Amino acid sequence: MRSEKIRRWESGALAHAVTDPFGQGPVPWLRGVETYVDESGRLVPWYADQTDAHPDAPPDATTREGGTRIPGPRPGRAHAGGPRSADDFHRQIKGFATTGSTTPGESIDFHVTVDPPQEFSVDIYRIGHYGGDGAAKITTSPRLSGIVQPPPLTADRTVSCHHWWLSWRLQIPAYWRTGAYVAVLTTADGYRSHIPFTVRDDHPADVLVVLPDITWQAYNLYPEDGRTGASLYHAWDEEGRLLGEADAAGTVSFDRPYAGAGLPLYVGHAYDFIRWAERYGYDLAYADARDLHAGHIDPTRYRCLVFPGRDEYWTGPMRRAAEHARDRGTSLVFLSAGALYWRVELGPSPSGAPDRLLTCRKHKGPGKPMLWRETDRPEQELIGVQYAGRVPGPRPLVVRRAGHWLWEATGVQEGDELEGLVAGGADRRFSRAPLRGHENRVLLAQSPYRDVEGAARHQETSLYRTASGAWVFASGTLAWTPALGRPGHADPRVQQATANLLDRICKRD
Repeated sequence: MRSEKIRRWESGALAHAVTDPFGQGPVPWLRGVETYVDESGRLVPWYADQTDAHPDAPPDATTREGGTRIPGPRPGRAHAGGPRSADDFHRQIKGFATTGSTTPGESIDFHVTVDPPQEFSVDIYRIGHYGGDGAAKITTSPRLSGIVQPPPLTADRTVSCHHWWLSWRLQIPAYWRTGAYVAVLTTADGYRSHIPFTVRDDHPADVLVVLPDITWQAYNLYPEDGRTGASLYHAWDEEGRLLGEADAAGTVSFDRPYAGAGLPLYVGHAYDFIRWAERYGYDLAYADARDLHAGHIDPTRYRCLVFPGRDEYWTGPMRRAAEHARDRGTSLVFLSAGALYWRVELGPSPSGAPDRLLTCRKHKGPGKPMLWRETDRPEQELIGVQYAGRVPGPRPLVVRRAGHWLWEATGVQEGDELEGLVAGGADRRFSRAPLRGHENRVLLAQSPYRDVEGAARHQETSLYRTASGAWVFASGTLAWTPALGRPGHADPRVQQATANLLDRICKRD
């Protein structure tokens, strides 16, 4: 029986799991035996690959179609059952990168703590379809010397590790493709953690995938140790009890690892879209939300911006960039519910590095309103619908306007129910937040459900077109991207509808 202290950090995973009924999804390089607590209170495997056909398959490899072995990171010597996920209580291996995105020719710095001190390695993976593997290993570091870094610094619930020593610098070769990458950290004795990052470039593409790293950090409870960790949703008291939003952090830092095994909450939703879109050959470029905020990318150069995951935390510059792109003819595709809900600010780290602190004080004390809809600029004016609330259990998405081109070749009829497609959260149209100048909106799904208090509500999927020719689509549900291919959630009707949308925007034959 483990001690009460060790169980405390699991409660953070449990608290967040109830908001995401889909979890992370399969991660091909991890075949561990460690468990976490899911939304029903059961212990389930971290990152279980539901497509793995043979229970005795080696933990350090995946198989392509045709039988080619794809090696994963080197397994630890001390654990014959496969790699084990690091945790925030023991901090076996944890790390973060000093930038969320970089470009070919530049470098990215990793700051890593290893306890007990020992050698470790870093394997770099790129997320994509890759014949069904879901990712491909791009490079591996030399063996690195791991040290125990100082404890995180805390100030008014803000946790930062900006004082950690540099562990490894990765130079990004000029030939690397733009994309979503993950650094997989593995100790000599078999513990493993992760650091996500993005490689962007300036080449034009049809679709720019904007990864929601600001929202990922808002949910980051690192360290889930029952003492010091805090997100914009939770913190701990002196007794190790998990506190709610009223006592959570008002500012969180990017200079710290992600909690648990090191992958952000909701990252699987973005990876679901990436794997599907790369499988079908869409011309993609990649950036993260802070790139949109800082002006590192010009969104008007693309036919379409896709926001593939939960993405409710937006700065003013982000919104202005998206509105400017829409008004210049760039389409916007929101594949999750709740986008653009919270208004946030980014600030420099104590060392002066830009955009390393995220502030959203929500409803605490005086200051600027923190909901976009409280600023006379409701999110519906951009998205077409806006967040209506949580959906306590999966409900069917009910098709409307089945003759519309979005539903072409899907086989759906008016009123058909797509089971489980309204889940986690839902958007709908609000009559008091009109689409100014863009009234040609169509609602392509209207789905009844009951909220957490039992009141009757409904979800809506929206599409409108602007005078510039841009389309703006909002799925209105958290379940759309898992339906693009997540094992156990894939729905060919959603796959076809998404293809219809992107094909029209990208003008594909």
